[in-house]
Amino acid sequence: MMIYLQMIDTPEDRSKFEQLYLEYRGLMFYVANKILHNEQDAEDVVHQAFLKVAENIEKTGDPKCPKTQSYIVTIVENKAIDLYRRRQKRQMVELSDELPGVSAVYEGENTLTDCVLKLPARYREVILLRYFQGYSVKEVAAILGLSLSAASKLDQRAKNRLKDLYEKEGKL
Repeated sequence: MMIYLQMIDTPEDRSKFEQLYLEYRGLMFYVANKILHNEQDAEDVVHQAFLKVAENIEKTGDPKCPKTQSYIVTIVENKAIDLYRRRQKRQMVELSDELPGVSAVYEGENTLTDCVLKLPARYREVILLRYFQGYSVKEVAAILGLSLSAASKLDQRAKNRLKDLYEKEGKL
């Protein structure tokens, strides 16, 4: 709460903000969580809403007034809806090494091929798409349904893992 209070100039407004904080933090969390269905996101939204209230403390009236309650609930709802919309535009995909991928069998006696086959399926897919089939990172991202940054990071991790495996084989 100290962060919010530092944004407010007068002692009267600080006192009013403290009352608002104590009175409405539970309601604000409830409203945000009802929209987002995620406690961490709801906490973030409540924080953003309190920042907005602190910036506009002069617009609030008596802390116990229904008009003030309506004002605060509206701020929280708007912040939660904004976050919800941002999340819908850009689907979050967790980057995991253990995601299933295509199994591969290749003929030939060569250390690099053996190392590629030892990679987790997700890394193997990226290596094969990028360096065997010749796709760009952007194309790999589209094929695997990832964002460009996630595909780039996956490519980097796959190369590092392949390098480590190859070094363990004693060939570098």
